[in-house]
Amino acid sequence: MRRQIVHVFGVFAAICALSGAASAQRNAAESWDHTARGFSSGGSSAPSLPGVTGGTGGPTLESLNKILSASQLSAFDRSIYLSIRAFQLSRLGREADSQKDIAEMGKVLPGDWQVVLSSTMPGLAGGGDRAAALRTLDSALQRKPGDPSLTIAQAQVYMQIADFQRALALLDVALAGAQTPGERRSALFYRGHANFNLGKYAQAADDFDVTLEGRPNFKAKQAPLLWRYAAQVRARRDARAALTRDVGAESLNEWPGPILRFLMGKGTAGELEVAAESDDAAKRSNGKCPAAFFIGMDAVRRGDKQRARDQFQLAQARCPTTSELNWAAASELKRL
Repeated sequence: MRRQIVHVFGVFAAICALSGAASAQRNAAESWDHTARGFSSGGSSAPSLPGVTGGTGGPTLESLNKILSASQLSAFDRSIYLSIRAFQLSRLGREADSQKDIAEMGKVLPGDWQVVLSSTMPGLAGGGDRAAALRTLDSALQRKPGDPSLTIAQAQVYMQIADFQRALALLDVALAGAQTPGERRSALFYRGHANFNLGKYAQAADDFDVTLEGRPNFKAKQAPLLWRYAAQVRARRDARAALTRDVGAESLNEWPGPILRFLMGKGTAGELEVAAESDDAAKRSNGKCPAAFFIGMDAVRRGDKQRARDQFQLAQARCPTTSELNWAAASELKRL
């Protein structure tokens, strides 16, 4: 069974400690879905392992070689380190060695190696070398042509450089090849982002809406609900009514609940800003980033272009460049 990688970079601290409990949790997880994680700032940074980072912010080749020589690494942990080393080798122009590490991943974790690689590459690309991430993904696709998770990862990297048309084409391919509900949700979720940034708002709203199907709980539905709201606002649909209907009687006390409450007209922008700065979960996930973006979307709904412009500029400043929120804020500023 494929493992669910909820937020792969949270794994690295556990790996450094070689925690057996963490590995057991990952091994017992459900089917993979890129978008099953809770709503956050949307960005992921390149992994930085304590005590082994180089000048680029990622682990050095020497440190990776040392870690991979340890016999106590689990298969899952070893595959993660192999994926990072494959990326670093590609950065150094050692493509043959990079491909050997990808091949080794296939031996170490036969059923899930491509899921691990697809989860690490977008974050590593965010460290600045997107070309190396794309080369690594291309090599992986030579071993497993048409794999949806690898194709989705390619699209994520292309969206980091604002090539949304290329990303959209890749996501159409991933959707056509999806074999599990998780792969289908993930392809549709990121296709929604590509469509949103291309100004295809009705298509984006429909994509986000479909990804709500089959999610196990309200927490898993929050990200597509928020993004559907944004797309419906721009498509001139009744975004507030749709959001209110689907939230129903769910508790909105936990972050990002205050964002949903604000968009439903049950709280003020000031209250949302306070929550983004004081709520523990918001502070951990850079809550000021989505707060600024969705205050901007509410301003768009009300026709207040200056307020929207100010908030989108604030979102750009607060959100990492790997974040879907940063991309969307930049795209919206061009259209105001």
